[in-house]
Amino acid sequence: MNIATFTRSRTYEEAVSEKVQPISKSRVQFDLTPRAMALLTELKSKTDAATYAEVFKNAMKLYDGIISEIERGSEFLIRDKDGKVSEFRMFL
Repeated sequence: MNIATFTRSRTYEEAVSEKVQPISKSRVQFDLTPRAMALLTELKSKTDAATYAEVFKNAMKLYDGIISEIERGSEFLIRDKDGKVSEFRMFL
């Protein structure tokens, strides 16, 4: 179908509206300690995130990826500035 045929059969807006589905969202509210809020603010600044929500979403993706790798038996290794390699342990 060429563009002329497309525009005669339906408008662009009609075509787009058929494909765009509203995204279901959930609102979450939680309280942070001053220390946790300071960390969130610092991470927002260090990552140039536009919002706290962006920091949180990125952190969730990273956490999910780490958990998935650990479940597969992967290890996380850290090489320090002197070249020494050691296992990275957080709280798992």
